[in-house]
Parts: sequence; C-alpha cells; structure tokens
Amino acid sequence: MRPLADKEANVQRIKVGIIGCGVIAPTHIESYRKLADVEVAWVCDIVEEKARKLAEKYGIPRVSADYRDVLADPEVSAVSVCTDHASHAPITAAALEAGKHVLCEKALAASSEGLDLMFAAHRRHPELVFAGVFQHRFEPISQYVKAMIEKGCFGKLLTAGVQVWCLRTNEYYKADAWRGTWAQEGGAVLINQAIHFIDLLVWLAGGVAQISGTYENLTHQGVIETEDTATAAVRFKCGAIGTIEATCSSPIGWQSRLHFRGTEGSLDIRDGRPDFVKFVREDVQKEVEAGLRTAVDAPGELLGKSYYGSGHPAQIADFVSAIAEKRQPFIPASSARHAVDVVLSLYRSWRIGEWVTVPSGEVHGRRMRKVSPKKSASA
Repeated sequence: MRPLADKEANVQRIKVGIIGCGVIAPTHIESYRKLADVEVAWVCDIVEEKARKLAEKYGIPRVSADYRDVLADPEVSAVSVCTDHASHAPITAAALEAGKHVLCEKALAASSEGLDLMFAAHRRHPELVFAGVFQHRFEPISQYVKAMIEKGCFGKLLTAGVQVWCLRTNEYYKADAWRGTWAQEGGAVLINQAIHFIDLLVWLAGGVAQISGTYENLTHQGVIETEDTATAAVRFKCGAIGTIEATCSSPIGWQSRLHFRGTEGSLDIRDGRPDFVKFVREDVQKEVEAGLRTAVDAPGELLGKSYYGSGHPAQIADFVSAIAEKRQPFIPASSARHAVDVVLSLYRSWRIGEWVTVPSGEVHGRRMRKVSPKKSASA
C-alpha cells in the first residue's frame, strides 16, 4: 500500500511582508509566527535601521527601506500595512495591484480620497483578500454582546454610546512628525486612539446613519493642528440614538466605556469587562451574567500593550485562513471602513455646522460561527 504523504507537505506556505516597523509591527510578526503555514519573509521601513532591528530579533531574512521591494517579490503572498495613516492608501493600492493580499492597520486611510484609492484598487482585484484591523471585534466579550443584540436581549435598542479617555503628551506628538496633522494622521484622538472603540460601537449597534459632532484642541496648542477632545451625537441605522466622547488629554490614562440601553435591558462595558448589567426578565439576567463571566474568563494572550487586547492573533489567523480558503475575512476592509467614515463625517459636521449623513456601506462583515448568548464566542 502506498504510504500516506506528509500532511504538512501538502500545505502551501504563505510568505508575508511587514511594511512599517513601528510599535504595532512586533504584534503582527508574533501573531504570524504562531501559524505553522506562515513565514514572515520581509520587514520594511523607510528608516531601514528599524527594519533591521526587527529582522535581527525575529530572524527575518529580508530587509528594505522601500515597500516596492516587498511587492516585487513573487514569493510574497500577503502584506501587513503598519505604516502611518496617510501612507496606508497608496501602499495598499500598490500591493493590491501587485497581486498581494492585504491586512491594513487602523485607520484604513486619513481621508475619503485615500479610502477611494484603496477600494478602487480592490474592485479591480476582487479575488484578493483585503482586511482591516479592528482586533477588539474578535474578543470573546465583543462576540458575546453581538450575539446578545442579535438575539434581541435588549429589546428595542434606545441608546448606545462610547467614551474613550487616554493621555498623549506633547512629547508623544513631537516624536513622529505625522502625528497630530490633518494631512498625515487625518486627525488625532478620534482617528487614532478612539477609533477602535468607535468601531465596536457601530459594529455592535448596526452602523451610523447621521452624526453631529464637535472637536477642540484643548491642551496641545502649538504642538498639533488636530483635535485632542471631541464629542458627537449619532443616529444609528436601527433608529437608536447615541453619543461619542473622546479625549487624549486625560491624566487618568487609558479607559474605555461602551453602553447600551434597550427596552428590555442595559449593559455597560468598561475596559473590556462588564460594569453594569440589568435586564427586565430574571431568566435573561441570569443567562447574560453567566455568558459575560464565560466571555471574560476566556483565555487570551496579550501581545504588545495591554490596551491592544487579545484579538490580534485571532484576526491574523482569520486573515491567513481567508487566503487559504479563498473567502472573505471576518472583517473585510469594506466593514472596517465604516468607523473611518464615521470619524471623517464627524470632522465634516463640525466644520460645516450641520448634521452629516455617513456614507452607507457594509458594517457587519462576514459572520463568524453562530454563537448562542448562553455561551461566549471564542475568537
């Protein structure tokens, strides 16, 4: 009888390039290294020394200061784009045109023109996987709350909101010239720090239809040209209303809070943990409390800073699986775009002094496996 072939020999190894070697790059590298069928073949940064240090640390064979070298390598199947916001769009568009699958860090782009450039390239190459990073969607508590909402545990959703408080000093902004600029970062606290939680809010609540916002630079005058503090009122597509609040001038450090109020129940989540849980029906109360405990206790590994959460390995594993299985990722870029559109619409609202209609588009992305609210979803 013919011997069985080595299973691993039939697995096509995916070679990946990391473009941009800033603070998030090691999280991507370590997440890829957890996957048996992936090799990180390139690291690239315009400051080549940054790339060389990562290459030496992780044993990555190829280094460049020019992302086009990575894209020219026919053995590279996919890239993680981890550069500054403004360069996401041209690099992503070039990668797609070169036939590479793309996982792009938040925010997808610094402007609507950048978004248009990326998605025009993807329309020309729809066979390629194009995903946007919003790793918190993969965390068990996020998956569980999504299942609660879809099951109708809240009844009719009335209000939902997000608050993000963090501290970014003048030294932080001076360390990189692109930070705190409209042209390169696209904003400040909203499009950089708060956008992860804005994405969670709009994904869980089903998308934003209209927004009216205000923003100010209250403590970084003369250092940044963008906002350090902002608030907004929103009208969700489901009919509920809500609020967004964010500041990077808070001395208490990093805190986030999401809240949901419905006709049948209420939930607050602070820093990824339930803070207030109250439902009208006792059986639902017990079910939700048990499910939230399971979600919070689910194992997860932190890579990088604590507020990154535990979702990067799961998102990167999903990206690689999507390539191998020729399917949409859990967060296609078309879904990751909505949070950027919300932020850009908030900026525009303040400038023109009116409510702004947020561009309609995909919000939910691909469904993960069906999860009952009785049990937490694993990412």
